[in-house]
Amino acid sequence: MSTFAYSIGSARMRIGLNISTSAAPGADPVADARRAEELGFDFVSASDHPCTAHPSHETWTMLSWIAAATTRIEIATRVLGVPYRNVAMVAKMSETFDRLSGGRLILGLGGGYSDEEFRAFGMPVPTARQKVDGLAEAVQIIRGLWSEESFTFKGHHHHTEHARIEPKPARRIPIWLGTFGPRALAVTGRLADGWIPSYSFAGPGEITAMRERLLAAARQAGRAPEEITCAYNIAIRVDEHAKPAVGTLAGSPSLLIDTLRGFQDLGFSVLNFMPVGDAPDEQAERLAREIVPALR
Repeated sequence: MSTFAYSIGSARMRIGLNISTSAAPGADPVADARRAEELGFDFVSASDHPCTAHPSHETWTMLSWIAAATTRIEIATRVLGVPYRNVAMVAKMSETFDRLSGGRLILGLGGGYSDEEFRAFGMPVPTARQKVDGLAEAVQIIRGLWSEESFTFKGHHHHTEHARIEPKPARRIPIWLGTFGPRALAVTGRLADGWIPSYSFAGPGEITAMRERLLAAARQAGRAPEEITCAYNIAIRVDEHAKPAVGTLAGSPSLLIDTLRGFQDLGFSVLNFMPVGDAPDEQAERLAREIVPALR
């Protein structure tokens, strides 16, 4: 069974690696995840965008295959769009995934980024407020189903009626939320085990205030701030000749190490790397050999 560290003050920085959902010829997400495990990454993660113009895998199905093909590495959804799936079913799916993988799931959830995807798949398009409220209800339902013998929840967006799932999870499966706005950050502080914003949406100049808002909500809810894992999702490229690019952290190993250590000083105990460029395998190798050891 996995023993995931929740403490922000953990001495050991935890590092994850993005696995592309591409289903293009030659793509092999299972092999990529196995290689990430061999390279010593702590977890792999994948985004959730079911409607794409390019060939892609469905995230949950792909990660299930990855779980079956690996033994140690943890597996994170980064993040599942809540409106895409019935939340009670997500609770059931997550318990099964976690049990069969030996306790390796990190359940990342979000409100659903792309309205165009909702429209394309014939789903109602929630407002920003509805996304946040639905996300809060989803966490409550999932936790309730994981802990209560029979769970009834009457929300504005999701509900259950004397719902049961057995068996219950063997451990507290961590729920991380990918949130940015004030109301969503407050939900994260009240309800979540972790927070995973993206560097491309919120840089260091914004992220400190966001984190403080989240931790204030945690304190107001009677929670200890250290209960919440702060993870930073970063598009990154190890390249001594890289030119600056919006939303991507790029540069020499020494420059990247200094910058990433600065994120640790801001309170992030987990980093998730999304290698950028034409040679993701080479980038994963360089990150594992030249960057990760220095951060740990």
